[in-house]
Amino acid sequence: MPWTESDAMDQRLQFVTDALSDRFTMTELCERYGVSRRIGYKWLARFNEDGKRGLLNRSRRPHTCPTQIRSVLAELVCEFRRLHPDWGARKLLRVLRDRHPEIEDWPAASTAADLLARRGLVRHRRRRRNRQHPGVAPIATTAPNDLWTADFKGQFRTGNGVYCYPLTIADQHTRFLLECHGLLSTETATARPVFERVFREYGLPVAIRTDNGVPFATLAVHGLSYLNVWWMRLGIVHQRIHPGSPRRTGRTNGCTGRSSGARSSRCRGPAPGSNGSSMPFGSSTTPSGPTMR
Repeated sequence: MPWTESDAMDQRLQFVTDALSDRFTMTELCERYGVSRRIGYKWLARFNEDGKRGLLNRSRRPHTCPTQIRSVLAELVCEFRRLHPDWGARKLLRVLRDRHPEIEDWPAASTAADLLARRGLVRHRRRRRNRQHPGVAPIATTAPNDLWTADFKGQFRTGNGVYCYPLTIADQHTRFLLECHGLLSTETATARPVFERVFREYGLPVAIRTDNGVPFATLAVHGLSYLNVWWMRLGIVHQRIHPGSPRRTGRTNGCTGRSSGARSSRCRGPAPGSNGSSMPFGSSTTPSGPTMR
């Protein structure tokens, strides 16, 4: 003999049938079906009120919602949207408030926007693809010398009236400041000797991350410059950040606040008549640097 399948509706109907037969008390009947007496009386009352249809599951949706938009206002907003299909929810509500000052319970802009979307009055535009800037790559390091960051921290005038351009080089993984050197300009001729000295002391990194300014990049094809072409010949990958996003250069931006307070008093320009291309600027080259590759 096959098993007899039953669902909740069949069990409720059988419960009511047993309750009306007067063979069991409500306590015994509820214990037999594994429900409380409150649930038993509830289904019995629903059966007496609506018959078998009362044993169906009812919707849990509330009968009223105080925050629901009125149908009159909903139709007014939708009709105004059809007249002005290019207006958004905020502008529609602003104009409607001016035209109907007697209405006070206008919905929020987000509620009106949801209403327009449900009624199919919103044209979904195709999302534009975010185009990556050439050379942009996420910051990911697993060991020292995986990624260096280099940046000029902004020029300032020294005590003798000569401008100083501080060049900072840092290791992104260890957060170690490899070099902080004041130069007379941002040209490749003055920056390259600093990188050569740092390369000899700490080794060659896998990649160097910079902004899009000189001497790291130019307006030439693919932003090539004498400095980054030299890096590429050495096997170093040049990573460039998005234009106008200086914080993405990484660790070197943390040097600005610490160095700006004391740089004017610590840095002095070269003596008049000297042909030096750089000036010491709190160089932090110490023996405890990142390991060499």
